[in-house]
Amino acid sequence: MSYFLLAFPALFSIVNPFGGAFIFLSATERFHPTLRARLARWVAIYSFLIVNFSVYIGAYVLTFFGISVPVLRVAGGIVIALAAWRMLNDDDTTDNTKDQSSGLPMDDSRISRMAFYPLTMPLTTGPGTISVAVSLGANRPRGVGEGELLFMLQMTLACVVLCAMIYLLYRYSQRISNFIGATGTAVIVRLSAFLLFCIGIQIFWNGAAELLRSL
Repeated sequence: MSYFLLAFPALFSIVNPFGGAFIFLSATERFHPTLRARLARWVAIYSFLIVNFSVYIGAYVLTFFGISVPVLRVAGGIVIALAAWRMLNDDDTTDNTKDQSSGLPMDDSRISRMAFYPLTMPLTTGPGTISVAVSLGANRPRGVGEGELLFMLQMTLACVVLCAMIYLLYRYSQRISNFIGATGTAVIVRLSAFLLFCIGIQIFWNGAAELLRSL
């Protein structure tokens, strides 16, 4: 289980599904619980695909397009910071009187688009997650053999466990919020948004520092 014990803590710490659940709830607070559950399922699916894609072929794709990991971090850090800044400045007095039983009218295509951007990218599995996944993939055993098979199985298991946690925490984010209370939820949402903003700035700075060192 060495690969699992390496991959899961690294991915879990950067994804942070506990804090992400409140960000998810803040972005979907006016939606019907059924719609929120569908979004949570799609976010988990997209997250699984993104992490696995990044582990196995992410480095090759970046190389093909001539994109370095530092540039990915700079661009992704900006996107994350801007999204978090909008959440920090979101007006809590926004009209919440729309019919909560029916939710907002959204077809399947709109649901899948919103689930991918911004809920999955960049708010759940953003450039930080991609960078970690690419690094994990770069250190995998090469060639066909037992080592490669063990890596694939344990990495897939780590992704499954992580995405199951994403789904459950996002799916039941409203219940968690009800347990904590309105004031506690508001505090955690703002704190999570601020931490997300700091993460975005940190990712941007790490990428910018690497680019400056390469000059």
